[in-house]
Amino acid sequence: MNLILMGLPGAGKGTQAEKIIDAYHIPHISTGDMFRAAMAAKTELGQQAKSYMDKGELVPDEVTCGIVKDRLGEDDTAVGYLLDGFPRTLSQAEALETINADLNKPLDGVINIDVDPASLMERLTGRFICKNCGATYHKLYKPTKVEGTCDRCGGHEFFQRDDDKPETVKNRLAVNEKMNTPLLKFYGDKGILFNIDGNRDIDVVFEDIKKVLDSFTK
Repeated sequence: MNLILMGLPGAGKGTQAEKIIDAYHIPHISTGDMFRAAMAAKTELGQQAKSYMDKGELVPDEVTCGIVKDRLGEDDTAVGYLLDGFPRTLSQAEALETINADLNKPLDGVINIDVDPASLMERLTGRFICKNCGATYHKLYKPTKVEGTCDRCGGHEFFQRDDDKPETVKNRLAVNEKMNTPLLKFYGDKGILFNIDGNRDIDVVFEDIKKVLDSFTK
């Protein structure tokens, strides 16, 4: 089965991707992995991508889509694939349609893990770190045993990384939501979008994903 996995940062995509590939034995293909592999293999497209990245510039769609096409043409995708991090724009989604048609590997479904942004704010801004020893905690999922005291070293000073600060997280979520909205409509109009409620236990979320995926093989 050929799938795209979508969801805002913190929605649990990484966890669910692991469960999907373990259960269905399809390769997990992320944009970062594709770029790294193409650059390591020194393919023509990989070298082009590296030249843009070395200058801190965005890799143009034609290069990105070429790398995606090369990767989806490899032997291990004969059983299917799970795309993660691509497409990110409508033009990339349209390019993927052409790629899939050329390779005769049409999409079966787009799984969108839907989580309330307020919950994501709690998840993503809850991390804090001991200033003395670097031990990492989370307000909701891994608090210190004694409030204000590090379990490991007994220190009392903590800090948040810039990435975890509320204003940074809020902006990151807003950018991703704006980017995802047209894609969700695009795939919704095609009738292959499956919204999964991600505001629940990890295993419950996966059971719902599994029901969708099992329906493709019937």
